Amino acid sequence: MKPVDPQAFDRKLAEAADGSADYAAPVIRTLMNRSDWLILGVLALIWGGAFFFIGVAVRHVPPLTYVLLRLSIAAAAMWTYLKVRRQPLGLPREVWGAILLLAFLNNALPFTLFGWGQTHIASGLASILNATTPIWGVVVAHFLTADERMSPRKIAGVLLGFGGVATMIGPALLSDIGTDGLAQLACVTASLSYALAAVWARRFRRLGVSPLSVTTGQLTAGAVMMLPFSLIVDQPWTRAFPPLSALAAITALALLCTAFGYVLYFRLIDRAGATNALLVTLLVPPVAILLGGLFLGEQLAPQDFMGLGLIALGLAAIDGRLVSAIWPGRRLPKAA
Repeated sequence: MKPVDPQAFDRKLAEAADGSADYAAPVIRTLMNRSDWLILGVLALIWGGAFFFIGVAVRHVPPLTYVLLRLSIAAAAMWTYLKVRRQPLGLPREVWGAILLLAFLNNALPFTLFGWGQTHIASGLASILNATTPIWGVVVAHFLTADERMSPRKIAGVLLGFGGVATMIGPALLSDIGTDGLAQLACVTASLSYALAAVWARRFRRLGVSPLSVTTGQLTAGAVMMLPFSLIVDQPWTRAFPPLSALAAITALALLCTAFGYVLYFRLIDRAGATNALLVTLLVPPVAILLGGLFLGEQLAPQDFMGLGLIALGLAAIDGRLVSAIWPGRRLPKAA
């Protein structure tokens, strides 16, 4: 057996020790800081009205055509923004395969499923089913990532939040679950698709691709993807021109809820991870109810406030600071 050079052994040992430092810190923070919560709140406000806009749009525009218009307008807005800023798209050729899959999981499939689903079920019920996304997200992230593992605290928080959403919508609407089963299944499938997309989008951070480029790329790919389906299935040229209300709803969905919303969404995934970013789906239904009470004169029922309380507890449990305050001895990762 050949003797080992002591100096070579020490050198390799030092190199191994230095390399281990690269893995000391987690890839994604498990706790959100104030700016992360601000982004989450803005997203909740933006997407809180999305189901209302979808409901208006699909009354007059077939679902596939509605999705094509939404993605096309949003993509055009993003390309215009890049041109004004004189910023290149910055997507290397090798990432376009990942962009295509992201466009399918995050745009084409869920937009179509929710659009078709809301032609058969109420928007409120669709928002409840959409609120299952964080539950799917915890499971998907646990199996497909190394740094967003499931924990009893996170599971309990998500379930509390979902219970709060269900409480706010009310027992009367929940009693309708069981009818229009295919439409409900479509919305649940769309929620699972969103969860898969959130985890898939994490890879762009490692590749050094900005949220702005990811958003522009996925919206463009999604629009191209939907074009043949809309032309073949819907044949929009055979239908009456939609009213101004439907066009306004699609424009709002494209510019506000899609283009601007996804820039914020991918930025939040970069900062706080997929599981935390998916918490926005828990805030969408209560925000819609609160906006109706503030601006449309709709009165809030007692279960609305009960639901808000449950959602607040759920978010606090997932964030972890409440647990840390109650049990100071439990050490949780600090937010950057």
